[in-house]
Amino acid sequence: MTPMLVQHHPHPASAPPATDAPGRARDWAEIQERMLVPLYEAVYEHLEVGTGTRLLGLGCGSGLALLMAAARGAQVTGVDTDHARVDLARERLLPGSGAHDGVRCGETRLLYGGPAEAADPTRPAYNLVTAFQPIGCTAGDSEGLVPALASGVRLAERGSAVVLAGWGPPERCATSTVLRVAGRLTERLRTRSGWRPATRDDLEDVAARAGLKPDGSGRVACPFGYADVESAVRGLFSTGLFDAAVEASDQATVEKEVTEALHPYLRPDGTVWMPNVFRYLVARTP
Repeated sequence: MTPMLVQHHPHPASAPPATDAPGRARDWAEIQERMLVPLYEAVYEHLEVGTGTRLLGLGCGSGLALLMAAARGAQVTGVDTDHARVDLARERLLPGSGAHDGVRCGETRLLYGGPAEAADPTRPAYNLVTAFQPIGCTAGDSEGLVPALASGVRLAERGSAVVLAGWGPPERCATSTVLRVAGRLTERLRTRSGWRPATRDDLEDVAARAGLKPDGSGRVACPFGYADVESAVRGLFSTGLFDAAVEASDQATVEKEVTEALHPYLRPDGTVWMPNVFRYLVARTP
């Protein structure tokens, strides 16, 4: 499925700073998250997600992947440490419940925190755990995922599927050339790296460290399409992948360099189009 182009933001080109959590979350939900729809669809088709699925989404964000699973009949629970994104997920999946109450509605639960918050002895164990936030692009981005996976696996049935997602090879991801801006700025100022090339075994390494056994994988085309450069900058900044570069310099400098890096992907009609390939790994709980 080709992601829809997002609408132009009428006001200021500058993306919300990291300190503006609600603004950043809105940009993620309205602009960036839909770029991963082909990934979600491919995984759900591969695993035949449906009415018998009890899904635990780690780092569920603003809930689009959960919404798609629920539309297939799955019982979904999502956890995330980003309050602003979870609030938006509740608006999507639990309309009318309010942002800070009504965390459950029938078969749907949306919770702040990690996997421990999703434990419920009154409900059947999960049989699918997903971690759709792509890894393999930022130095150390898998470090926090391993303990989260280990904790989530304890809530799942034996032999349940666990899905990890990551960036494909840099040569297959046009967005990699834009993300290199973060690497250049942080390296130039001798601070921590904000970007690194994805490697072939990123997902397998995480699975092994979490005690999981690989059971298949796939690649999915996930082009990033934006209505204009301004939307592209806002969407990309909402990922958090440029935060280290902003800390190393300043937001205006990073936005300027990102805008310049986007020029090769600017089409005559003003839209931005970057072909990308993402990987997913299906592993099994012991």
